[in-house]
Amino acid sequence: MRFFVCTKEIKIMHKAGFVNIVGNPNVGKSTLMNLLVGERISIATFKAQTTRHRIMGILNTEDMQIVFSDTPGVLKPNYKLQESMLNFSESALADADILLYVTDTVEKPDKNSDFISKVEKLDIPVLLLINKIDLSNQEALTKLVEDWHQILPQSEIIPISAKAKFNIDAVMKRIKDLLPDSPPYFGKDQWTDKPARFFVTEIIREKILLYYDKEIPYSVEVVVEQFKETPKNIHINAVIYVERESQKGIIIGHQGKALKKVATEARRTLEHFFQKSIYLETFVKVDKDWRNSDKELKNFGYQLD
Repeated sequence: MRFFVCTKEIKIMHKAGFVNIVGNPNVGKSTLMNLLVGERISIATFKAQTTRHRIMGILNTEDMQIVFSDTPGVLKPNYKLQESMLNFSESALADADILLYVTDTVEKPDKNSDFISKVEKLDIPVLLLINKIDLSNQEALTKLVEDWHQILPQSEIIPISAKAKFNIDAVMKRIKDLLPDSPPYFGKDQWTDKPARFFVTEIIREKILLYYDKEIPYSVEVVVEQFKETPKNIHINAVIYVERESQKGIIIGHQGKALKKVATEARRTLEHFFQKSIYLETFVKVDKDWRNSDKELKNFGYQLD
Protein backbone atom coordinates (compact mmCIF):
# COMPACT_ATOMS: atom_id res chain seq x y z
CA MET A 1 0.00 0.00 0.00
CA ARG A 2 1.42 3.36 -1.02
CA PHE A 3 0.80 6.76 0.51
CA PHE A 4 1.17 9.91 -1.54
CA VAL A 5 1.79 13.22 0.23
CA CYS A 6 0.48 16.19 -1.67
CA THR A 7 2.90 19.08 -1.22
CA LYS A 8 1.80 22.57 -2.12
CA GLU A 9 4.26 25.44 -2.45
CA ILE A 10 3.45 28.16 0.01
CA LYS A 11 4.49 31.57 -1.23
CA ILE A 12 4.91 34.17 1.45
CA MET A 13 3.84 37.56 0.16
CA HIS A 14 5.96 40.56 1.04
CA LYS A 15 5.01 44.22 0.88
CA ALA A 16 7.40 47.14 0.48
CA GLY A 17 7.21 50.72 -0.65
CA PHE A 18 8.23 54.33 -0.25
CA VAL A 19 5.94 56.45 1.94
CA ASN A 20 7.00 60.06 1.50
CA ILE A 21 5.98 62.85 3.87
CA VAL A 22 5.57 66.37 2.44
CA GLY A 23 3.94 69.62 3.48
CA ASN A 24 4.62 73.18 4.52
CA PRO A 25 7.09 74.12 7.30
CA ASN A 26 6.17 73.58 10.92
CA VAL A 27 3.09 71.39 10.40
CA GLY A 28 4.56 68.41 12.31
CA LYS A 29 6.10 66.27 9.56
CA SER A 30 9.19 65.31 11.56
CA THR A 31 7.22 64.51 14.71
CA LEU A 32 4.94 62.28 12.63
CA MET A 33 7.93 60.61 10.99
CA ASN A 34 9.47 59.75 14.35
CA LEU A 35 6.16 58.29 15.57
CA LEU A 36 5.66 56.13 12.47
CA VAL A 37 9.22 54.81 12.38
CA GLY A 38 9.56 54.37 16.11
CA GLU A 39 13.05 55.89 16.09
CA ARG A 40 14.34 59.41 16.62
CA ILE A 41 15.18 60.08 12.97
CA SER A 42 14.31 63.72 12.22
CA ILE A 43 14.80 66.95 14.11
CA ALA A 44 11.47 67.93 15.62
CA THR A 45 11.52 71.39 17.20
CA PHE A 46 9.04 74.24 17.40
CA LYS A 47 10.94 76.19 14.75
CA ALA A 48 10.17 76.12 11.03
CA GLN A 49 12.67 74.91 8.43
CA THR A 50 14.35 72.50 10.83
CA THR A 51 14.58 69.68 8.27
CA ARG A 52 16.99 70.53 5.44
CA HIS A 53 17.57 67.13 3.85
CA ARG A 54 15.44 64.20 2.76
CA ILE A 55 15.76 61.64 5.54
CA MET A 56 14.66 58.01 5.28
CA GLY A 57 13.50 55.90 8.20
CA ILE A 58 12.94 52.21 7.48
CA LEU A 59 10.38 50.12 9.36
CA ASN A 60 10.83 46.36 8.97
CA THR A 61 8.61 43.42 9.86
CA GLU A 62 8.83 39.83 8.66
CA ASP A 63 6.52 40.42 5.71
CA MET A 64 6.79 44.18 5.22
CA GLN A 65 9.24 47.04 4.72
CA ILE A 66 8.02 50.63 4.85
CA VAL A 67 10.55 53.23 3.75
CA PHE A 68 9.39 56.52 5.26
CA SER A 69 10.91 59.72 3.93
CA ASP A 70 10.83 63.05 5.76
CA THR A 71 11.36 66.17 3.65
CA PRO A 72 11.98 69.89 4.20
CA GLY A 73 8.96 72.13 4.43
CA VAL A 74 7.70 73.46 1.11
CA LEU A 75 8.48 77.15 0.72
CA LYS A 76 9.28 79.78 -1.90
CA PRO A 77 13.08 79.99 -1.92
CA ASN A 78 14.87 83.18 -0.91
CA TYR A 79 18.39 81.76 -1.32
CA LYS A 80 20.09 78.69 -2.80
CA LEU A 81 19.91 76.60 0.37
CA GLN A 82 16.12 76.91 0.27
CA GLU A 83 16.16 76.00 -3.43
CA SER A 84 17.92 72.78 -2.47
CA MET A 85 15.38 72.13 0.28
CA LEU A 86 12.53 72.55 -2.23
CA ASN A 87 14.29 70.12 -4.60
CA PHE A 88 14.29 67.50 -1.84
CA SER A 89 10.54 68.00 -1.32
CA GLU A 90 9.71 67.83 -5.01
CA SER A 91 11.85 64.71 -5.51
CA ALA A 92 9.63 62.98 -2.95
CA LEU A 93 6.70 63.32 -5.36
CA ALA A 94 8.55 61.40 -8.07
CA ASP A 95 9.29 58.12 -6.29
CA ALA A 96 6.49 57.78 -3.74
CA ASP A 97 4.27 54.70 -3.61
CA ILE A 98 2.12 56.47 -1.01
CA LEU A 99 2.21 60.20 -0.26
CA LEU A 100 1.45 61.67 3.15
CA TYR A 101 0.58 65.33 2.66
CA VAL A 102 0.66 66.91 6.12
CA THR A 103 -1.17 70.13 6.90
CA ASP A 104 -2.62 71.44 10.15
CA THR A 105 -5.58 73.34 11.56
CA VAL A 106 -3.67 76.64 11.54
CA GLU A 107 -2.51 77.11 7.95
CA LYS A 108 -4.80 78.01 5.08
CA PRO A 109 -5.42 75.29 2.46
CA ASP A 110 -4.35 77.51 -0.44
CA LYS A 111 -0.83 78.03 0.89
CA ASN A 112 1.79 77.01 -1.71
CA SER A 113 -0.82 76.23 -4.34
CA ASP A 114 1.88 75.49 -6.95
CA PHE A 115 3.10 72.50 -4.96
CA ILE A 116 -0.44 71.34 -4.24
CA SER A 117 -1.21 71.33 -7.97
CA LYS A 118 1.69 68.90 -8.44
CA VAL A 119 0.25 66.67 -5.70
CA GLU A 120 -3.15 66.78 -7.42
CA LYS A 121 -1.66 65.28 -10.61
CA LEU A 122 -0.16 62.25 -8.85
CA ASP A 123 -1.51 58.82 -9.72
CA ILE A 124 -0.76 57.26 -6.32
CA PRO A 125 -2.64 57.06 -3.01
CA VAL A 126 -2.51 60.38 -1.15
CA LEU A 127 -3.31 60.51 2.56
CA LEU A 128 -3.99 64.10 3.57
CA LEU A 129 -3.30 64.38 7.28
CA ILE A 130 -4.72 67.37 9.14
CA ASN A 131 -2.48 67.70 12.19
CA LYS A 132 -2.95 69.64 15.45
CA ILE A 133 -6.69 68.98 15.68
CA ASP A 134 -6.37 69.53 19.43
CA LEU A 135 -6.03 73.25 18.56
CA SER A 136 -9.38 73.32 16.75
CA ASN A 137 -13.05 72.49 17.32
CA GLN A 138 -15.47 70.18 15.52
CA GLU A 139 -17.17 72.90 13.47
CA ALA A 140 -13.89 74.41 12.23
CA LEU A 141 -12.42 70.99 11.52
CA THR A 142 -15.47 69.93 9.50
CA LYS A 143 -15.16 73.09 7.40
CA LEU A 144 -11.43 72.47 6.91
CA VAL A 145 -12.04 68.89 5.76
CA GLU A 146 -14.60 70.16 3.23
CA ASP A 147 -12.16 72.78 1.93
CA TRP A 148 -9.38 70.22 1.49
CA HIS A 149 -11.75 67.81 -0.21
CA GLN A 150 -12.39 70.47 -2.84
CA ILE A 151 -8.67 71.09 -3.35
CA LEU A 152 -7.48 67.45 -3.36
CA PRO A 153 -10.61 65.37 -4.08
CA GLN A 154 -8.63 62.18 -4.77
CA SER A 155 -7.00 62.21 -1.33
CA GLU A 156 -8.13 60.34 1.78
CA ILE A 157 -8.38 62.85 4.63
CA ILE A 158 -7.42 61.77 8.17
CA PRO A 159 -7.46 64.24 11.10
CA ILE A 160 -4.60 63.57 13.53
CA SER A 161 -2.69 64.98 16.47
CA ALA A 162 0.96 63.91 16.32
CA LYS A 163 1.60 65.55 19.69
CA ALA A 164 -1.20 63.56 21.37
CA LYS A 165 -0.54 60.48 19.15
CA PHE A 166 -4.20 60.58 18.09
CA ASN A 167 -5.16 58.57 14.98
CA ILE A 168 -1.54 57.61 14.26
CA ASP A 169 -2.54 53.94 14.39
CA ALA A 170 -5.24 54.63 11.79
CA VAL A 171 -2.66 56.24 9.51
CA MET A 172 -0.34 53.25 9.88
CA LYS A 173 -3.18 50.83 9.13
CA ARG A 174 -4.02 52.64 5.89
CA ILE A 175 -0.36 52.67 4.87
CA LYS A 176 -0.11 48.92 5.38
CA ASP A 177 -3.33 48.37 3.42
CA LEU A 178 -2.08 50.47 0.50
CA LEU A 179 1.51 49.22 0.41
CA PRO A 180 2.30 47.38 -2.87
CA ASP A 181 3.54 43.79 -3.09
CA SER A 182 7.31 43.96 -3.42
CA PRO A 183 10.53 42.47 -2.08
CA PRO A 184 12.42 44.71 0.39
CA TYR A 185 14.49 47.57 -1.00
CA PHE A 186 16.96 47.59 1.88
CA GLY A 187 18.45 45.02 4.23
CA LYS A 188 16.07 43.95 6.97
CA ASP A 189 18.45 45.18 9.66
CA GLN A 190 18.73 48.67 8.16
CA TRP A 191 16.73 51.48 9.76
CA THR A 192 17.89 54.53 7.79
CA ASP A 193 19.80 55.50 4.67
CA LYS A 194 21.95 58.03 6.51
CA PRO A 195 25.41 57.40 8.05
CA ALA A 196 26.16 57.96 11.73
CA ARG A 197 27.92 61.27 11.01
CA PHE A 198 24.69 62.70 9.60
CA PHE A 199 22.86 62.22 12.88
CA VAL A 200 25.70 63.88 14.77
CA THR A 201 25.30 66.99 12.62
CA GLU A 202 21.51 66.94 13.01
CA ILE A 203 21.66 66.62 16.79
CA ILE A 204 24.16 69.48 17.15
CA ARG A 205 22.08 71.63 14.80
CA GLU A 206 18.96 70.80 16.82
CA LYS A 207 20.58 72.21 19.97
CA ILE A 208 21.54 75.37 18.09
CA LEU A 209 17.94 75.72 16.90
CA LEU A 210 16.76 75.43 20.47
CA TYR A 211 19.23 77.77 22.17
CA TYR A 212 19.75 80.65 19.71
CA ASP A 213 17.25 83.21 18.43
CA LYS A 214 16.39 84.94 15.17
CA GLU A 215 18.54 84.27 12.10
CA ILE A 216 21.47 82.54 13.83
CA PRO A 217 20.21 78.91 13.59
CA TYR A 218 19.37 79.29 9.90
CA SER A 219 22.88 80.58 9.10
CA VAL A 220 24.50 77.51 10.65
CA GLU A 221 25.80 74.31 9.09
CA VAL A 222 27.54 71.51 10.99
CA VAL A 223 30.27 69.24 9.60
CA VAL A 224 31.79 66.24 11.37
CA GLU A 225 35.52 66.21 10.64
CA GLN A 226 36.37 63.24 12.84
CA PHE A 227 34.31 60.25 13.97
CA LYS A 228 36.37 57.57 15.69
CA GLU A 229 34.41 54.72 17.22
CA THR A 230 35.57 52.04 19.63
CA PRO A 231 33.49 49.34 21.35
CA LYS A 232 32.89 51.64 24.33
CA ASN A 233 33.06 55.23 23.09
CA ILE A 234 33.05 57.61 20.13
CA HIS A 235 35.38 60.60 19.68
CA ILE A 236 33.84 63.34 17.54
CA ASN A 237 35.27 66.60 16.20
CA ALA A 238 32.58 68.85 14.73
CA VAL A 239 32.80 72.26 13.06
CA ILE A 240 29.93 74.73 13.26
CA TYR A 241 29.99 77.01 10.22
CA VAL A 242 28.40 80.46 10.27
CA GLU A 243 28.25 83.21 7.63
CA ARG A 244 29.67 86.18 9.56
CA GLU A 245 32.19 86.95 12.30
CA SER A 246 29.44 88.49 14.44
CA GLN A 247 27.54 85.19 14.30
CA LYS A 248 30.67 83.33 15.39
CA GLY A 249 30.83 85.48 18.52
CA ILE A 250 27.18 84.81 19.32
CA ILE A 251 27.58 81.04 18.89
CA ILE A 252 30.63 80.96 21.18
CA GLY A 253 29.17 83.38 23.72
CA HIS A 254 30.85 85.16 26.61
CA GLN A 255 33.86 83.11 27.75
CA GLY A 256 32.64 80.27 25.54
CA LYS A 257 29.62 79.56 27.74
CA ALA A 258 27.03 79.39 24.94
CA LEU A 259 29.05 76.92 22.87
CA LYS A 260 29.78 74.83 25.96
CA LYS A 261 26.05 74.61 26.71
CA VAL A 262 25.28 73.44 23.16
CA ALA A 263 28.10 70.89 23.23
CA THR A 264 27.03 69.52 26.62
CA GLU A 265 23.40 69.07 25.56
CA ALA A 266 24.44 67.57 22.22
CA ARG A 267 26.78 65.12 23.94
CA ARG A 268 24.00 63.90 26.25
CA THR A 269 21.64 63.35 23.32
CA LEU A 270 24.38 61.62 21.30
CA GLU A 271 25.12 59.25 24.18
CA HIS A 272 21.46 58.29 24.32
CA PHE A 273 21.33 57.94 20.52
CA PHE A 274 24.47 55.79 20.15
CA GLN A 275 24.33 54.12 23.59
CA LYS A 276 28.03 54.86 24.08
CA SER A 277 30.21 57.40 25.87
CA ILE A 278 30.78 60.43 23.64
CA TYR A 279 33.81 62.73 23.55
CA LEU A 280 32.67 65.78 21.61
CA GLU A 281 34.87 68.69 20.56
CA THR A 282 33.23 71.61 18.75
CA PHE A 283 34.78 74.45 16.80
CA VAL A 284 33.26 77.49 15.10
CA LYS A 285 34.40 78.79 11.70
CA VAL A 286 33.18 81.45 9.29
CA ASP A 287 32.22 80.45 5.73
CA LYS A 288 30.93 83.67 4.22
CA ASP A 289 27.55 83.46 2.47
CA TRP A 290 27.64 79.64 2.28
CA ARG A 291 23.85 79.46 1.85
CA ASN A 292 24.19 81.05 -1.61
CA SER A 293 27.31 79.19 -2.74
CA ASP A 294 26.83 76.27 -5.14
CA LYS A 295 30.26 74.91 -4.24
CA GLU A 296 29.73 75.01 -0.48
CA LEU A 297 26.19 73.64 -0.67
CA LYS A 298 27.43 70.66 -2.70
CA ASN A 299 30.23 70.14 -0.18
CA PHE A 300 27.63 70.10 2.58
CA GLY A 301 25.59 67.47 0.72
CA TYR A 302 22.71 69.53 -0.65
CA GLN A 303 20.84 68.74 -3.88
CA LEU A 304 21.00 71.66 -6.32
CA ASP A 305 19.57 70.20 -9.53
